[in-house]
This record gives sequence, C-alpha cells and structure tokens, in this order.
Amino acid sequence: QVQVVESVGDSVQAGGSLRLSCAATGPAYWRYCMYWVRQAPGKERERVASIGADDTTDYADSVKERFNVARDNHKNTVFLQMNNLTPGDTAVYYCAADPSNRVLSVKSCLSRRPTYWGQGTQVTVSS
Repeated sequence: QVQVVESVGDSVQAGGSLRLSCAATGPAYWRYCMYWVRQAPGKERERVASIGADDTTDYADSVKERFNVARDNHKNTVFLQMNNLTPGDTAVYYCAADPSNRVLSVKSCLSRRPTYWGQGTQVTVSS
C-alpha cells in the first residue's frame, strides 16, 4: 500500500510563489511516476506537472515556464515550485503516484494513470 501526503497549501497574492511538497511511502519509490494534478471549482482535473523515474518532466501549457517539478528520492518526496502565480492557479492540488517495476521516463508515465492519490491541498491566489 502506498500513501501519498501533500504539504499544506496556502493563500498568496498574484505574482507570488509557493512550493508544495508530497511524500509517498512505499517500496522502490525511486521507480514511481509522480504527478501533480489540480482541480479548480467547476473545472475538470488538469495534470499540471509530471516527473518520471529518470527525472524527465512534463508540464501543462498553462504552467510552463512558471512551475517546476523535482524529486528527492532519498526523502521519497516530490516538489512543485510555483512561481508568478495568478488567480487562475487557484485550485485544489493533488499529488499522485504510480508505482512501476521499471524506470520510466515521463513520456511513458504520461500514458499511465496514477494509482495512489493524496488528499489534496488548497492553493488560493488573490489578485
């Protein structure tokens, strides 16, 4: 069983920055595909950032050049650094994990579905 726990979100003003972290407990974390997914009120879930076991990354167009995802396999943790935030980034952010028995690139991860989800954390950006 894999548990996924996000850090507590926050409220920031537009133009500000925020870093979320997510710890995933389970065997061979270093082989997990990790994802950050957000859902704003009245909108569908959006996969904003993904990272493969080989540290390759992928971003939604809406966050490219502003968000950065990274992982620390020694701490079983993945981070989402969010810069130049706008009110459009307001959402509940979920961290998700997809264990694999192979080292997958993010390209391979994107064709898979996350298996384990965190409880979600609220990020609010005010103008």
